[in-house]
Amino acid sequence: MTNILTQKLDITVAIPTYNGAERLPKLLDLLLAQTGVENLNWEIIIVDNNSSDRTDIVIQNYQKICNSICPLRYFLETKQGAAFARIRGVQEARGEVIAFLDDDNLPALDWLIAAYNFGIEHPQAGVWSGQIHGSYEVSPPKNFERIQGFLAIREHGNQPHLFEAKNLRLPPGAALVVRKQVWCDHVPTIPILSGKLPGVFVQGDDYEPLLYIHSAGWEIWYNPNMHTYHQIPHWRLEKAYLLTLARGCGLCTFQLRMIKTKSWQKPIIFIKTFLGNLYRLIKHIIKYKKSLKNDTIALFEFEFYLGSMISPFYYIKKLNIFS
Repeated sequence: MTNILTQKLDITVAIPTYNGAERLPKLLDLLLAQTGVENLNWEIIIVDNNSSDRTDIVIQNYQKICNSICPLRYFLETKQGAAFARIRGVQEARGEVIAFLDDDNLPALDWLIAAYNFGIEHPQAGVWSGQIHGSYEVSPPKNFERIQGFLAIREHGNQPHLFEAKNLRLPPGAALVVRKQVWCDHVPTIPILSGKLPGVFVQGDDYEPLLYIHSAGWEIWYNPNMHTYHQIPHWRLEKAYLLTLARGCGLCTFQLRMIKTKSWQKPIIFIKTFLGNLYRLIKHIIKYKKSLKNDTIALFEFEFYLGSMISPFYYIKKLNIFS
């Protein structure tokens, strides 16, 4: 008889969380109300990334509720960073497919079955993601749609299509679905980019595993039938946070391009990254020179181009520190 803890399931919903005691109940209630999953063998796992609130107690209470619907398992991951939490989620998952949700992502009631069915219909897909809509505590600034992708808002229309991994046009780690075996076969267990840490704001940790998977020949798809809603609190729309986010997204650019890059290509990519973003930066300054100081969105783009331009030097500095 198969041990219940080693039994393979159809799909695992993996939720990395940090101090998510207030956010998790809303998410778990929506997962427990999913429709069309009567014939699925599935589970939910929570990966607690060193929370200091009541996250563990909240999960204990929900485990009593979940038992009649699906298993809910809890794990503590002490290595800080979203990348480590996702890796732990993959290691613990029993599903052949893993559907990641951040604790501030609220899925539509048919999200899980839409995620599972897409994998059946597209066997060549190693990873797929859907529409992520914004749910804002306060109104976003003017022209926010130009940068909404940096806050994991993704609305790419109603037709499925491939993401352009070569141009770093990829889905975020939130509301991402991946085949477990594909991840295990191609993604290193020690990430280069770990995600936001105290005093470290370099992004890119959600793109890193996707680049390994794409380099191995697997496709990365957009599935418009999967809908989630990203809860955006007011502080994520404040100028200081947005500019920090922009710089962090820029600084990882060269490092991401180095993944699976041959040695002879590195100098070429170094020059192209620097000069390409220098051009974008100059063009941007000329276009917004009169309004740059007061235009939050234009300032965000400026910081992103600047971070991308200096990302090759940041990469070299980081190598020197750890060599």
